[in-house]
Amino acid sequence: MATASLTSRRPRRRRGDIERSKRRAGWVLAAPALAHMGVFLTLPMLAMVALSFTDYNFSGAWQFIGVDNYTELIGDERFRAAVVNTILYSIVTVPIAMAIALAIAVGLNQSINAKGAYRVFYYMPQVTATVAVATVWLWIYNPDAGLANGILSFFGLQPVNWLTDTKTALPSIMLVGVWQGLGAKMVIYLAALQGVSRELKEAAQLDGAKSWQVFRYVSWPALGAAHFFVLITSIIASLQVFDLVYVMTKGGPVNATRVLGFDIYQNAFQSLRLGYASAESVIMFAMIAVVTVIGFRLQRRNSHG
Repeated sequence: MATASLTSRRPRRRRGDIERSKRRAGWVLAAPALAHMGVFLTLPMLAMVALSFTDYNFSGAWQFIGVDNYTELIGDERFRAAVVNTILYSIVTVPIAMAIALAIAVGLNQSINAKGAYRVFYYMPQVTATVAVATVWLWIYNPDAGLANGILSFFGLQPVNWLTDTKTALPSIMLVGVWQGLGAKMVIYLAALQGVSRELKEAAQLDGAKSWQVFRYVSWPALGAAHFFVLITSIIASLQVFDLVYVMTKGGPVNATRVLGFDIYQNAFQSLRLGYASAESVIMFAMIAVVTVIGFRLQRRNSHG
């Protein structure tokens, strides 16, 4: 009896030792990433929240002012314009970019010649520095010698002041944002499409389903996780847009392209109001957090439904 009980305990102890070893190894492997997050993400975020309740301005002296920065933001016309423009930018660019990227991915998932070259071509804007992209589009939008007005004049249309007209400035930047962001979305969708079961598609075709029906009833349901990932990452990126606005319009004309990222930059590094800019950053973080939480809940509900 004693021998039997000893032999039954040994496997349990060994399994317990193995599990503890796995946990230790996991923590060791995750330690560099956790340290990076703690030093470069968590601490700056906590400092940002703390500074948002002060009037710190880089001078070294600061004073706790409570929620005064947040109260001032409510009446700040530039801040309100930045919030509205940022939301509009996200609402317009995210769905359009997702739809175009999915269409491109579907096309590149077919048996076509030079498929690799097309993939590189579509992905190039994603890995190109945003400043370089914005500089090229500044020439395209040039009212006197730009490509955009050159095309309009070819068809007998009047030239447009793309970046200096309040009606066209933000849509012009939206177009650049959509174009530059297609590459990453396309790659994710393409990977998801290539993971769709070939057997299911062939079975649907044998049953007489047409190409669009195969996509609608076989491929589309399998893209749920890809849709979720692309949507959340795209919204987060669009809410943080800065480079394009900084290079192309500086928030003008008349705040028509002022976005949160640019407003935070101006208040922090031009007006030297770091406390005020930190309050704006907290609000931006709250917007991103709300979108992320809603997205995760919707994804969880869909997966369980």
